[in-house]
Amino acid sequence: MAPSHFEQFLDEATVPDPDTDCPLGPDCLYGLYTSWCLIKGLEPKPDITFRGAMHRCGVDIYDSRLRMTGPAMADYILSSYPPAA
Repeated sequence: MAPSHFEQFLDEATVPDPDTDCPLGPDCLYGLYTSWCLIKGLEPKPDITFRGAMHRCGVDIYDSRLRMTGPAMADYILSSYPPAA
């Protein structure tokens, strides 16, 4: 069976980091997801749908033990900061 839209997001935009003291929380994880969708040309699913999908993928959004990677990471970081004056 082909990976789901959300499994593809996890594979392409996150990496496991079991030793982290600062895992991605729900808001950052969803923000990373929306950046990933933007890059892929996809319409992001609503937050509630995203949270349910993460649960089905085995990701605890409150203690994800994941960190960002790839182009979605760069987009998320750049879009999270106000423009330089």
